Amino acid sequence: MTHDVVLRSRRAILPDGEHPAAIAITDGRIADIAAHDAPLPAHRDEDYGTLPLLPGLVDTHVHVNEPGRTHWEGFATATRAAAAGGVTTIVDMPLNSLPPTVDPEALGVKRSAADGQVFTDVGFWGGAIPANLGRLKPLHDSGVFGFKCFTAHSGVDEFPPLDPDRLHSALAEAARIDVLVIVHAEEPGMLDAAPAGADFAGFVASRPSGAEVAAIRQVIDAARHTGARVHILHLSAAEALDELRAARHAGLPVTAETCPHYLVLDAAEVPDLATQFKCCPPIRDAANREALWTALADGLIDCVVSDHSPCPPELKQGDFGTAWGGIASVQLGLSLIWTAARERGHSLSDVATWMATAPASLVGLHGKGSIAIGNDADLTVFDPERRWRVRGAELHHRHPITAYEGRELTGTVTATWLRGRPVGATPHGRLLSKE
Repeated sequence: MTHDVVLRSRRAILPDGEHPAAIAITDGRIADIAAHDAPLPAHRDEDYGTLPLLPGLVDTHVHVNEPGRTHWEGFATATRAAAAGGVTTIVDMPLNSLPPTVDPEALGVKRSAADGQVFTDVGFWGGAIPANLGRLKPLHDSGVFGFKCFTAHSGVDEFPPLDPDRLHSALAEAARIDVLVIVHAEEPGMLDAAPAGADFAGFVASRPSGAEVAAIRQVIDAARHTGARVHILHLSAAEALDELRAARHAGLPVTAETCPHYLVLDAAEVPDLATQFKCCPPIRDAANREALWTALADGLIDCVVSDHSPCPPELKQGDFGTAWGGIASVQLGLSLIWTAARERGHSLSDVATWMATAPASLVGLHGKGSIAIGNDADLTVFDPERRWRVRGAELHHRHPITAYEGRELTGTVTATWLRGRPVGATPHGRLLSKE
């Protein structure tokens, strides 16, 4: 047969490691994986030589903010930035958009807003808030990939948190319909009691590690009593790793993620009023960062995702007490993590596991996240040696604000393929539903 496309590389990152390979693509899927020089008839044949070919990344933690706050970010800008960074699938968070995705009608509004303007494939999380408890199943049946909740204030009033009793109720409901619940875990009483300040040190003191530990312990306890599958979002506090380890040893279905900013940045390097570094939970110290790397290498932390959460420049003005908390990095994650991972002796196969295979598995995207026969032909061509410097004005997300301005990175994406087609000026992404 004649394939649509054949992509060749002497460094293809396959499920069993790095190998020379030719990837044959037909009808948007991987039809064959053969030797690098195998004769595979195709309408188009691209040989990338020694440039590695990775599975397209899967970022399950992206705040697109459209509709309602499209002036913060939108589907066109967020997904174009994602694709430029080698991401071929995102899952959009249910909050910061208006309306938040807490019922089937709101999901329909969001899907209508996204339709026709996405450069990656896009799935959607639903939200669990006090007002929709007991009514999660209709939203699940509409195709969301699971439910997000907060244990503390979310930052926007239209998406209130769940207190311990409501968290237990939400997890019990999720267990009945066998759906994943993802949790922003910080204990609100400890946050309220913590000292606060306008500079970076004061902000870090206002979000202590202990608040994460206490909330994660609470989530694990609720999972133990309900049987729900839970996932801890954007883990920043290494002190919580013992709680996760104990839960795993007990056989509980508890997973966790962390983000590039927690694996790359060091609190000691953050200037006092540089609010582009504000995120919740906060960036912590270098020793904490290295403990997260150890947990990632050991498999205790499952995956690395962006928590891309941009906003207009005026919301980043002021001080750490008033500025919006969020770091825009959906385009930079692969380069950030590769730069730091190679310094610690990790391979591109490790990075592909953390940023493609594991997040795809987390949300049940079984046809994505790895270069395997039958999977969607989502592929990233990566130059792991090219050194470059981040300039916010050259990134594709809506506003040129980045915590990484001027930072030198190693490795850059040279091409992104989505279902067998190169991502270019015309979007051809699809809107996904959980099967």
